[in-house]
Amino acid sequence: MRMSRLFLRTLRDDPAGADIASHRLLLRAGCIRQVASGVYAWLPIGQRVLAKVAQIVREEMDAAGAQEMTMPIVQPRELWEQTKRDVDYGPLMFRLEDRKQARYNLSPTAEEVITTIVAGELESYRDLPMNLYQINWKYRDELRPRFGLLRAREFLMKDAYSFHIDVDDLKRTYQDMYDAYSRVFTRCALTFRPVEGEAGEIGGDTNHEFMAMAAVGEDDVVWCQKCDYAANAEVARRKSETVDGKADAPAREKVHTPDMPGITAVAEHLGVPAGELLKCIAFDLDGEVGLALVPGDRDVNPAALAQAVAPKRARLLADDDFAAHPHVVKGYIGPDAESVALVIADPMVSAPHGWVTGANEIDHHVRSAVLGRDFEVGEWADLVAVVPGDPCPRCGSPLSIDRGIEVGQVFELGTKYSEALGALYTDEAGAQHPMVMGCYGIGISRIITAVVEEHHDEQGIAWPAELAPYDVHLVVIPGKGDEASEVIKTADELYDALANAGVDVLYDDRDASPGVKFADADLLGVPVRLTVGAKGLKRDVVERKLRKTGEESELQITDDLLTVSAEELRTAVL
Repeated sequence: MRMSRLFLRTLRDDPAGADIASHRLLLRAGCIRQVASGVYAWLPIGQRVLAKVAQIVREEMDAAGAQEMTMPIVQPRELWEQTKRDVDYGPLMFRLEDRKQARYNLSPTAEEVITTIVAGELESYRDLPMNLYQINWKYRDELRPRFGLLRAREFLMKDAYSFHIDVDDLKRTYQDMYDAYSRVFTRCALTFRPVEGEAGEIGGDTNHEFMAMAAVGEDDVVWCQKCDYAANAEVARRKSETVDGKADAPAREKVHTPDMPGITAVAEHLGVPAGELLKCIAFDLDGEVGLALVPGDRDVNPAALAQAVAPKRARLLADDDFAAHPHVVKGYIGPDAESVALVIADPMVSAPHGWVTGANEIDHHVRSAVLGRDFEVGEWADLVAVVPGDPCPRCGSPLSIDRGIEVGQVFELGTKYSEALGALYTDEAGAQHPMVMGCYGIGISRIITAVVEEHHDEQGIAWPAELAPYDVHLVVIPGKGDEASEVIKTADELYDALANAGVDVLYDDRDASPGVKFADADLLGVPVRLTVGAKGLKRDVVERKLRKTGEESELQITDDLLTVSAEELRTAVL
């Protein structure tokens, strides 16, 4: 492709509102343009990268035995009402009506549609297993779209769905897809980590998230350097155990703590470590009030609390909730507050010492509150959010926490959707059973964000070879002397030779300064840059530079270079 004909305008300056490197560089390199908040157009350079990521995903899905299809983006709302996920997604879902007032939504995912299709096509255990996938656009009405493609309202996704006779059969496909995902992200040159994940609105039991490690990631990844334990911070756990023993503490004493509803101020006022304060977090438990107890220097993990009280639902009280529960004194809650349905505590609360905690009275706390003497715990569960240095739940070694971008997730769904939508199979004895399902998603446009975050420098993007929009960026610097026509002639011949050899070439034939051409080459990030210039031509050489490393070398321009076999030419250049 000649750049003089390419639909491309690069930007010299960082666009306003682009806060992370990938967003800035994808805009500056002319890969994407914003059309609306969280909605982007893919321009030719970006489209080539998007297609290459999709092709890698397609090849690995096909190799794993999945079959490609395409499902509609517009989906009947009634399907979502049958699974009750219209409520789960709430305002995240784009909703619409046709001229006859029939209700639809734009697809945020496709479990309902694929389950309904399969229910109408497959009947017997002989038809299973079946694994189907699509590469299609998804829509979620994010309240605050940000970071470009990282949290957009429209995004390209590969979603696959498998159907099985039992859990054992599902687990085999689950492992096949897990392995295929590892190959996809390796081919995309990402530093990634599979971690235990949270199911979210999709549901299911066992699931893994694939995290591309990046400082701008929106998820915390907890991992152990000694063993293979890794988990999203929402579901990560620490090794914990209840400590037996009674606290040797004096009688409980009320103390005045005026205008001190927070842990830090009380700890400083009383001269005690924050870890000796007892934090009592109030939550709604299906209409009643519960308390979650953790040490003052730790936070409650809402996902852990939700799991501990399931099947009931837990929701941390918001400011407006306290007016309806005057017995729960915000900022001064004690573990013995009145009319509390459940007191649940992390095992760290069993430490044998007295606690400083709220007195259930404004501007007052108590010293030396002792478990079993001054307050009781109804249930014990791992509630604290993991912090660096906590012991690994598997081997006890210190845990680390890094940031990551979720680029893929695999779920064991079970029968949630097949039961709700009637996807049944008949076994050998003629009995019917719900199909056991798996779900497997990859964020194709998200991969591009993760790749740019990992592969860039101050000058621009440095695309990995398998994703690069072109293999070679050919730059001609003709100069202004008599030799200019000869330089252009040589560059044209090299362009034709490379194209004939099957090399994708971006040819900068524009009437622009060398500085502009080289800056654009660095910004666009094609792996190999070849420069044909007057100075080099006098020595019969083409300058070759690798974008990733900056390594420079020279290729001899001879008749042989332009007439060798395609394989020899590719080897010499790439």
